Amino acid sequence: MSNQDKKINLDVRKSRPQTLAAAFGGLMEIFGGRAGDADLAKNWENIVDKDISNIANVVAVKKMRNKKFNIVLRPVSPAFALELSYKLDDCKNQLNKYYGYDAVAKITIRK
Repeated sequence: MSNQDKKINLDVRKSRPQTLAAAFGGLMEIFGGRAGDADLAKNWENIVDKDISNIANVVAVKKMRNKKFNIVLRPVSPAFALELSYKLDDCKNQLNKYYGYDAVAKITIRK
């Protein structure tokens, strides 16, 4: 499905004020780009395997000094923290594939 097939009504005003990340995320979706943090959280289920998306959510995306990202994940239950730790390499590979380069330096699990 191409970007021309999407019909988005830009004349409709949102009922509540939006953050810049949400506004730019919507614009980037229209033009086919990626917005970063908000886009990662929004498309989490599509980016990583279903096994990972069912047991963890994105809490934060922090940019480090070396221009790479530290992705902070929170398991839906503390019992899944150990299982998630076993899947971090797969998760990192899938995130790097999504970004298109070696963007993720570290994934942190916050309980």
